[in-house]
Amino acid sequence: MKVAIIGHKQIDITPTLTENLYAYLNQSIINKKVDIFLFGSNSQFNDLCYKIVSNLKEKFSHVKRVYVRAEYENIHDDYKNYLLSMYEETFFPIEAHNAGYRAYIKRNQVMIDMCDEVLTYYNPNGLSPHSSSGTHIAMKYATQKKRSIYNIYTESPI
Repeated sequence: MKVAIIGHKQIDITPTLTENLYAYLNQSIINKKVDIFLFGSNSQFNDLCYKIVSNLKEKFSHVKRVYVRAEYENIHDDYKNYLLSMYEETFFPIEAHNAGYRAYIKRNQVMIDMCDEVLTYYNPNGLSPHSSSGTHIAMKYATQKKRSIYNIYTESPI
């Protein structure tokens, strides 16, 4: 099972959030048989999830971390090796080719298309229905695609 991790750039990282996220990710690996986590970039939520999944990987060595790039379609071997020192795989989705500033939206859509579930930190408070927040756009897309979504911000499915 694959989980896409998508969340706000800035989040309120608290001990409670970290504990709840650890418990959720741990139980997802055990009970839902999650073995692939898809990560984006430029997000405190992604960074926190990466740290926790990497910690859990010590216990569950079969788990794979995949970095889905929204930048750098063609990468030099040095950068690829750097990324592969932290992730088991990395790729650039063709859908993000020539997408400009919207590349991250295309990347998120590819992640959602590939996954069985989306794990998000999504605070919809104060966002207009036409918000240009990448997380907001991604959650609308995931809902349209009928993906299972778990919002750790509210600790509930969307």
